[in-house]
Amino acid sequence: MSDPSAVSGLGVAPCAHGRPPATGAIRREPEDFVVDEILGFEPEGTGNHGLLVVEKRGANTGWVAAQLGRHAGVAVRDVGFSGHKDRHALTTQAYSLPLPVLFDVAQCMEWQGEGYAVRAAYRHGRKLRPGSHRANRFELRIHDLRGDRGAIEASLAAIREHGVPNYFGPQRFGREASNLRRAMAWAGGAAGPRDRSQRSFALSAARSHLFNAVLAARVARGDWNQLLPGEAVMLDGRRSFFIAEPADAALEARRVAMDVHPSGPLPGRGASPATGLARELEDSVVAPHADLAALLASERIDHERRSLRLPVREFDWTFGDGDSLVLRFVLPRGTFATAVLHEVLADAWDAGEGGEE
Repeated sequence: MSDPSAVSGLGVAPCAHGRPPATGAIRREPEDFVVDEILGFEPEGTGNHGLLVVEKRGANTGWVAAQLGRHAGVAVRDVGFSGHKDRHALTTQAYSLPLPVLFDVAQCMEWQGEGYAVRAAYRHGRKLRPGSHRANRFELRIHDLRGDRGAIEASLAAIREHGVPNYFGPQRFGREASNLRRAMAWAGGAAGPRDRSQRSFALSAARSHLFNAVLAARVARGDWNQLLPGEAVMLDGRRSFFIAEPADAALEARRVAMDVHPSGPLPGRGASPATGLARELEDSVVAPHADLAALLASERIDHERRSLRLPVREFDWTFGDGDSLVLRFVLPRGTFATAVLHEVLADAWDAGEGGEE
């Protein structure tokens, strides 16, 4: 049975490229953590919605949605956005909201307040839904960098070539793992949260915890980026997967090219599609948390898959004057910059807390 008292800060998640070679400080200022949303599509230019590109500094995504709704005179439930962005950051992201057809969207450029301002406004035909963007572009500044320069360069090169383990970041579990603790208590027989959003956060934390546990086991074995017999192989950037047959040269070439990845479970209703050794490993890790897995199934959440490997695209870095380092990269939606920092900074996991999830 899962034990809420056993929840740690999750910083023990093993690294893939050896011991992190540096220490440093992040998020001194919002400008140290810059996130730009990449929608992956162009505004339609017509329609009964406005699509607003909003710059946020130290502002909560949901709070900004409420402010935009107030400007437009619509309920916050009618304001759409694709994903939560870190609060302690400088971010840009798109919001949508219904606007009268005769309304001049250029007026939206005047909407601003403490911590937010509309930077662009377009007509669009529909509400933005969660997960509708393609990726996020990051620029992260690390201060007080300490560590051997050669070892840091080697670690960064390994990340660029091989990617990183696709851990869910600490934001997913709540402050001091509160969402996960709530899920564990619920799974142990306590009443579930009455608030719908709190229930969703708890269930998401439980699922993410089980995935991270499987991934951590694969990292410890050294095969987090390899295709095991019976692997449920995911296509890069998609949710589609297929079961790996005995290894062949073509599939191995696709793995090396990061066209396909091994996957881990997001438990719920239904059995894992993995077979063979891959399935045996999953089952051995999830079994001690059968109460969490049963909770997810009872809440009618279906079993899904997530890539164990996270490619870090367009990755480059600059050492600044003195003791600073700037990292630039692009990650697909639903993934965490903390997973990248975790391979570089020994204290990144705890320092990365404070996001909105």
